[in-house]
Amino acid sequence: MFEYDMPYYFAGIPFTARQVPRKLGWLLARGEIREVIRGVYVDVRVTDTPELRADALRLVVPPDAIVRGQAAAWLHGIDSTALGPETTVRPQWTFEETSPTVVVQGLKVISPAATAVELAKHLKQPFALSAVDALLHSKTVSATELKTASAAYFPEDDCSKAARVCRYADHRAASPGESWLRLRLLDAGFGRPDLQIRVDGPNRVYRLDLGYPDRPIDGRRLGLEYDSDEWHSSARQQVRDETRRTELADLGWHIIPVRRTDLWGSYPALELAVGSFLCQEPRLPRRW
Repeated sequence: MFEYDMPYYFAGIPFTARQVPRKLGWLLARGEIREVIRGVYVDVRVTDTPELRADALRLVVPPDAIVRGQAAAWLHGIDSTALGPETTVRPQWTFEETSPTVVVQGLKVISPAATAVELAKHLKQPFALSAVDALLHSKTVSATELKTASAAYFPEDDCSKAARVCRYADHRAASPGESWLRLRLLDAGFGRPDLQIRVDGPNRVYRLDLGYPDRPIDGRRLGLEYDSDEWHSSARQQVRDETRRTELADLGWHIIPVRRTDLWGSYPALELAVGSFLCQEPRLPRRW
């Protein structure tokens, strides 16, 4: 029997090496496996853990290499949504130790602070900000560590994209969508919004993703909330959101809900809506 005719097994299903491409597509279509990183697959019943991520990288990264880039952030615990539009991360590594390194699950990887700076330099601006925000939010990197690391790369008056990302980064951003929304507001010239704003109501406490509580217009304040498809799409969820925003309106807050299509579309409806409320002309067109 030839080697490629030797049977492999997945969930009790036999197949041979020559059948791998067809079987792989079939198993993906059936929802029995998922891609962990580019080219590495696992049973969907296996939980995403730091150990699994390290084991997946060990299959494709040379033993003496240093994990870097998006793969380093992923190994440090950041989800792929914050790192780019692709659902899986590409393995990235280097053999040159030009940045501080740490050992994670037995793999040599550039340090979290150095990873943050690298992502700020090489990712597109919205994903650079969401990635660095996520590193701060997870407490993988502290604000002090990020400031120290970025100072080693960028002069104090540096206006490059990467330097701005490091200055804009905020540990309070709780999701990539909130990071992208904040970048739209900053890019339009509205100034830094406050994050995770507490609003005390008569019967409960509300939390707003971001807004401008110190800039009231006719007694009302502006808040913005990122409504993800996962948590704000069903009829029940939408009724809950409308009820909540009616209650916030009674407390003096004008809320602008923002969906993913509002952030990534080309029409500046978001900037125009915010500018109309704040009585400020937005800076257009968008620069990213």
